[in-house]
Order: sequence, then structure tokens, then C-alpha cells
Amino acid sequence: MERDWIIGLDIGGTKTAVVAGDARGNILRREQFPSEPDRGFDDMFARITGCMGRVAAGMESQPRAVSVSVGGPLDVRKGIVLSPPNLPGWNRIPLKELLGGRFNVPVYVEHDGNAGALAEWRFGAGKGCRSLVFMTMGTGVGAGLILDGRLYRGASDTAGEIGHLRVAEEGPDCYGKSGSLEGYASGTGIARMARTMFPALSPEEATPAALHEAWKGGSPSARDVFGAAARGLGRGLAIIADTLNPERIILGGLGMRLWEALVVPALRVYEEEAIPEARTACRIVPAALGERIGDLAALAAAYDQGNMIDTR
Repeated sequence: MERDWIIGLDIGGTKTAVVAGDARGNILRREQFPSEPDRGFDDMFARITGCMGRVAAGMESQPRAVSVSVGGPLDVRKGIVLSPPNLPGWNRIPLKELLGGRFNVPVYVEHDGNAGALAEWRFGAGKGCRSLVFMTMGTGVGAGLILDGRLYRGASDTAGEIGHLRVAEEGPDCYGKSGSLEGYASGTGIARMARTMFPALSPEEATPAALHEAWKGGSPSARDVFGAAARGLGRGLAIIADTLNPERIILGGLGMRLWEALVVPALRVYEEEAIPEARTACRIVPAALGERIGDLAALAAAYDQGNMIDTR
């Protein structure tokens, strides 16, 4: 008899994945597609539900729940998506209600930073910790906070919106202000920085992936772009360590993919900026789940809010 399972959504500005997973973190089925949010919410939602239907059709039973990881800000209790910067057009979207009406099972919605933090805490680099910060570094920047052994959401579900931290007086205009951490450490911000510093670069040449290939080939321009990004990221890491004093800061997305080019120079800035006691207590590490983290984060809301996890 097929085990109980959960359908999970990892909704991002670049890609969206739909998974079927069980209570122990095993991924049973998976599909992924480019998000293309500029096509509008209705189009993207239709593609999400279509993909969910295909994943569910391959299973022998109905899911116990739908679990969602999506960029904030959110109203987690009501499951309303409140205009994330990386999902234009998703303005006060009642996602929990819409999905519940389609699939007639409990729906749990969580901020992608929180979901990533829960996944790494349960299965990855945060196992055994009582305090950690998990940083999402993709189209945007956010974080999930595990403090004193519990997920911390804050008074209005906006704890962890670290992309809005100002780390410089000037910089790429992301998250509503120039000089934000998101402007220095997100894919959007790094691409904008590259085009500002080197206007001759084409949009294709200014993506983090293309810049990383150029950096590996010894490009001085790519080195300068990552050097500038690293200064902002290092300052942001120091603010987080000094303020929250966590045992771990775990970097996902671009942080783990661009470790040598971006994070290593950022750590030198962090060493100069952070309080010595905070530095000594805190390890900064890449996400141990690697590219699996999005799939497990997709299931994390059901694990946490629905108590659907099996820790045996």
C-alpha cells in the first residue's frame, strides 16, 4: 500500500517545482517549469494547478495536504501572498483559499525563507542547532529564523525580510531602496550591478551564471562585480550575526553556487565587521541539502503547521 503523501509547491520568481513527498522527506514524484510571472497570476496559477494534477495522477492515493513555499511578504495564517518583489502581479492573492477550493485538502502556506530554514533544521546543516538563520539567495533575498528551537515569524509574519536591510548608501535599486542587501546578494541585484558597472555587458552576459563562468576564466570585470557584491553581502552577514547571535548562518541558492566567487570574499568583510564574540559562536556554511532544498522546503509548511513530519 502506497504511503501517505503531501503535495508540495516551491514557487519562485525563476522556477516553480511541484513535488509529491512523504513525512520522512522522501521525494516520490517531481515536475518543474519556468515561472515566467510576467505572464500574469492567472496564467501562472493555471500552470501550477495543471502540474499539481499531473503529479497527483501518478500517485495511487490522494494527498493528505498541500504545502507551499513562496516568497514573502505573506499573511501565513490566512495564506495570502502580499505582493512579493519577485512575483509581480501577485497582489493579495488568497493562495490558501484558491488551492483549498481546487484540491479539497488542508493547505499550509509558508514564507520560502522560513520553509528553507525548517528544511535545513530538520534534514540539513542546521540539525542539532537551537538558533540558525537560513538565507534564500535567488531572484530576491530573504531569511528564515530558528530561534531558541522554534521558527520565529515576528508580529506581522515579516521576520526575516533581510533583503530590505540597507548595507550601503548607494547600490542597485531592489526591494524598494538602493543599497539594500537584496541589491547586492540577489540574482536581480548582481545583474543590475554588473550592467551599471560595465554598461557594455548584454543582459545575457550580466546574469550571475554568466558572470561566474567569466570569473572562472579570470575576467577582471567579473571579479570586480563579485567584489562589489561581496562587500554588501559581508556587511549584511555581520549585521545578522551581531543582531541575532545564531549558531549558524546557512546560505542557499546563489550562496552555495557562487561560494568561491561571492561568499569567500564576503567572509573577509564579515570578519572585519562582526563582533568577535558573535563571529566565534557562528559558523557560515552552504546549505547541506544542496539543490534538494527547494523540494524539502516545499513540504515544510505541512511538516511544521500540520505536524505531518515523521522524525524516526
